[in-house]
Amino acid sequence: MRHQHTVVWGIVLCLAAGASATGGDQDPSAAQWPQWRGPHRDGVSEEHGLLQHWAKSGPKLAWQTSGLGGGYASVAVADGRIYTMGNLSGKAHVIALDASNSGQKVWATPIGQGNEDTGTPTVDGDRVYAIGPFGDLVCLQASDGKPVWQKSFTKDFGGSVPGWKYCESPLVDGDKLICTPGGPKATLVALDKKTGKTIWQCAVPSGAGGGSGYSSVVVSEGTGVRQYVQLMGAGTGCIGVAAADGKFLWNYPRVANGTASIPTPIVHGDYVFCSSGYGTGSALLKLSKAGQGVKAEEVYFLDGGTLQNHHGGLVLLGDYIYGGHGNNDGIATCLELKTGKIKWKHRGPGSSSAAVVCADGQLYFRYENGVMALISASPKGYHLNGTFQIPNVAGPSWSHPVVAGGQLYLREQDNLFVYDVHGK
Repeated sequence: MRHQHTVVWGIVLCLAAGASATGGDQDPSAAQWPQWRGPHRDGVSEEHGLLQHWAKSGPKLAWQTSGLGGGYASVAVADGRIYTMGNLSGKAHVIALDASNSGQKVWATPIGQGNEDTGTPTVDGDRVYAIGPFGDLVCLQASDGKPVWQKSFTKDFGGSVPGWKYCESPLVDGDKLICTPGGPKATLVALDKKTGKTIWQCAVPSGAGGGSGYSSVVVSEGTGVRQYVQLMGAGTGCIGVAAADGKFLWNYPRVANGTASIPTPIVHGDYVFCSSGYGTGSALLKLSKAGQGVKAEEVYFLDGGTLQNHHGGLVLLGDYIYGGHGNNDGIATCLELKTGKIKWKHRGPGSSSAAVVCADGQLYFRYENGVMALISASPKGYHLNGTFQIPNVAGPSWSHPVVAGGQLYLREQDNLFVYDVHGK
């Protein structure tokens, strides 16, 4: 393995990650977490009635399965199925499991050359969308995995495969599928989700920049203009593109680095919060009207010593942002969004990087060494409510956790572990 501060992150870069959330007493097969970072792409579940403390051994293991291949993709959960991606026999596969039958494999569809670095599939009705590590974009039938249409980021849009491959998770917005080939003429594209036909393509003036290909697009309604926000590499940084016609609106380069800009931005009203690792830092941007367009102005910038998120992601709950701080690190941190004031930082029970989601007022921290931690999502201070060790961890434990239907889903390379986190 190459140096941990560069490679390890490449693989994980992707880690890559709907409908209304389900309550704690509902059938897990009805749970909806249909894409990267959940229904709203913010890493926050709307579920309630979940465990607020774990037993010493952790929550009960409901079931487990294997056969997913290598990779750091998270899972999507929708309509009784679980979807992920894995490297099987050198080919990237999109995989569907039966969520109500202990993870029995329903289908596995090869979509191109494989690698451990991949994003997470996106489920939209009877279709599943995924991007392979070498830029193979596919639309598959959810029922049987058969291809509907396919595009190539490199051949069709002039993109170049990043050093740690494409790790983006595609966005479905209405009738459009949004993704980031990174080509000079098609940096960001909108496709007809049914046919794959190009609706528009945006040539970002500074291109995708160095260290791009690892973040995923989110939707903002800042200033009343629907736009797509994405984090790209050095020289480009965080960008906004008009949803209607692909017009380039704004960019903010200061928050990006030339190695790997990874975390998905957070949008909140007229604000955008973005962060990246490798010593870079974080920033809060305020969007406002600028003639016929939109401009982004820096509210504050926090240097890498104050807050940098490598690839584990951040979540916004109320007025506060939570997540791991540090390059190749996951120091639990709470930040006040509007002021940039650090409310608390604490070294948690695990080591190195930490991926995080939030559910029912609790932060689910997954550390690189396979330690899971339940931490209160409160600005009042750090409070640990339980830990356990994920089984069979033989390398970096990077796949982002998912909480859906009262269950905690943890992809660990070839294995999937599902824990019952219903409140008792």
